[in-house]
Amino acid sequence: MRKPELAAVVAEKADLSKEQANRVLNAMLEQITTALNQQDSVTLVGFGTFLQRHRGARMGKNPQTGEPVKIRASNTVSFKPGKALKDAVN
Repeated sequence: MRKPELAAVVAEKADLSKEQANRVLNAMLEQITTALNQQDSVTLVGFGTFLQRHRGARMGKNPQTGEPVKIRASNTVSFKPGKALKDAVN
């Protein structure tokens, strides 16, 4: 499911126009992004938690040549599913 399809389902279930649902979805995603950028986690009870994680510098390997390559430290986003989501999937 892509973003426009998700917005269409939200519009139908919440009795909103597609434009309103798209604005709600965009605002929600923007706020999650802002919180993660400020190193804050976002917990949606029953769904899961979005976290910013730091990945330290490490050595990797170039798959074509086998030469060692230095990989810089970076930040990434992780998601830990909640119990209700895990149960729904299983």
